[in-house]
Amino acid sequence: MASYDLNEVLKKREQEKAKSASSGPGSSSKNQEVDLGDVSRVKVLSPGRQVFKRFIRNRLAVFGSVVLIILFIFSFFGPLLYPYGQKQIFYKYDYQNVNYALAKENTGYNGYDVDSSVPVERSIVNAMNSNIKKMIASGTEEMSVIGTDGNYVIRRELPNIYTLSSQDLTMVCGLGDSNVKIGTWSMIGKTFTFEEEEIPGVAQAAASIKGASGSFEVDGVEYTFTKGEKPKTFDVFTVKSGLFYTGNEPGGDFEKDLKKAIDSNSTAFTSGDESYSIVSHGSRQDVYKAGESRIARVYTTYTLDTFETGMKVSDDLRAAALMAATTDGSFSSGGSDYTIREEDGELVIYDADGKEYAEMNPFSVRRYSGEDTMAYDLKKAISAKVSDMVENGEKSAVLTAEIPVQEENGSYSVDENGDFILNETEMRITQRLEGEYVINCDQINYVIDMFAAPSGAHILGTDGDGFDVLARVMYGGRISLMVGFIVVIIETILGVIMGGIAGYFGGWVDNLIMRLVDVFYCLPYMPIMIILGAMMDAIRLDTYLRLMVMMAALGLMGWAGVARLVRGQILSLREQEFMVATEATGIRIKDRIFKHLVPNVMPQLIVTATMGLGGVILTESTLSFLGLGVKHPLATWGTIINSVSSASAMAHYAFIWIPVGLLICFTVIAFNFVGDGLRDAYDPKAKR
Repeated sequence: MASYDLNEVLKKREQEKAKSASSGPGSSSKNQEVDLGDVSRVKVLSPGRQVFKRFIRNRLAVFGSVVLIILFIFSFFGPLLYPYGQKQIFYKYDYQNVNYALAKENTGYNGYDVDSSVPVERSIVNAMNSNIKKMIASGTEEMSVIGTDGNYVIRRELPNIYTLSSQDLTMVCGLGDSNVKIGTWSMIGKTFTFEEEEIPGVAQAAASIKGASGSFEVDGVEYTFTKGEKPKTFDVFTVKSGLFYTGNEPGGDFEKDLKKAIDSNSTAFTSGDESYSIVSHGSRQDVYKAGESRIARVYTTYTLDTFETGMKVSDDLRAAALMAATTDGSFSSGGSDYTIREEDGELVIYDADGKEYAEMNPFSVRRYSGEDTMAYDLKKAISAKVSDMVENGEKSAVLTAEIPVQEENGSYSVDENGDFILNETEMRITQRLEGEYVINCDQINYVIDMFAAPSGAHILGTDGDGFDVLARVMYGGRISLMVGFIVVIIETILGVIMGGIAGYFGGWVDNLIMRLVDVFYCLPYMPIMIILGAMMDAIRLDTYLRLMVMMAALGLMGWAGVARLVRGQILSLREQEFMVATEATGIRIKDRIFKHLVPNVMPQLIVTATMGLGGVILTESTLSFLGLGVKHPLATWGTIINSVSSASAMAHYAFIWIPVGLLICFTVIAFNFVGDGLRDAYDPKAKR
């Protein structure tokens, strides 16, 4: 039997009609008559065209489709035309009242290395401030300090300048009650070795030593012993009172000079040609003969200010300048020669040309952050004002000055000549503590443009991070829509595979898969997602990897409903004639399921997927709003609303969350309209 292609037949008939009409007015009317059995009377529409025709008759479905098309264009093509990115931060110049500077009288001593090859114990360095304060309180010029591995001398060189020297000391004598070693008892040779003269009866008494430590008595004098450095030896000690020597007596006027130093609470004295140091140990004082000393560090309360703003000065130059101030005033540093002189209670440093280079004074004026970026003239003006406040007993004062405008990176704005762009302002100086003053002023800063209202530059304004809201809404739409589609695709693929296998094979396979579906139905969906979000927070997962994990989790949690739908449809289809034919013709099981059964379920799948997209977008937005979904700075509609989550922020910055909220509503409603339209188009009887 010959087969006909209806489309080809209709085309030929149309061509014949056109030829007949063009044959002229004399043509017969019979040529235009149509027989009842003419194939042109049959109008055939494909199933797809029928579904489309029914779909476009649904106005709500058409409205939803138009909304979705607009949203897709807005989210995926809008960022290509919009000049701003989702992570681009915007700044503005703005007046701000800031803590500009801090002025204070230096009371702490800062140390600088004079000779780094001289070792100094960390404990000695840490205690320098307290030791210098002790010297100031007692009025002494020199103090000896015994360390664990060495001996040190602190010496006052000039007011506010002290040096720390490492010195060789030899003990000469002790004064007061002192535990003195008199000898060593050896158990191997049964011998007692005395440090000085032999003491009768001690060697015999030491023979009875037992244990690691203890004591014994000879002629009413108590002796103690401890284990010695060598095996089977014990060091024997006794307490000596008054003045006793550990070696040869110095002779001369030593004892007279020692008594004079002790009476005056001095820690150092000279006798003859030798220098001596006195170190106190509670009720006992030890006297040492001073040997060679080398200056290791120099300490001062002086702050160095350069005349050129922002110039960096090395610690080597500071140390050299301080040491030169104690001598002739000349020094070298970094290959350049300098001179330091005292002028009006300050130390002024001049370079080789006699030009003022820097100034050292006990009063510090710095930026509130601690940075030394203020102009020298401004420092001097603040110092002079503070001095006037101290003299007049004032707690606050006002100073008019010019300060540089600050740039985004913290640097100062300069003009084409490289000079600072200055802005006149009033500085308020307030005493905060004794000797400490805070300087506040209005400063023009280059700051982040946070929560800017909608304007021509930013159509929807900016958020709390200075991001353009419209740009983030566009990029957020990409992520939210992408999450919706990918999650639905994962759900559909898993649901089709599991539901198709369960519905086709039935029996124990169906029971197993359906029990697994029941398990997934019973899982607490939202708590699991919250726990997963908290875990990703704890391990600080990368933002993009976090997004992929979240999409996979949402897809895995949502496939059970699709599987149940597919299973039910396949159970009703597998016994029909066309499936019997596929089995009779030997088609493979895989092809029977996925080429013949699943395509018949596609209309229901499309409807389910379309209506599920809105729910996925809502879930993603909820998780991101709670801070458990996509993380900052990646934009989604949920994170944008989260940026103004407090009640006060929502009241003041409605221009941020209202547009995003409307977009979420329109998107979900549009998907629901499209889903309803597809359902009615695929199954028009269900609507009636």
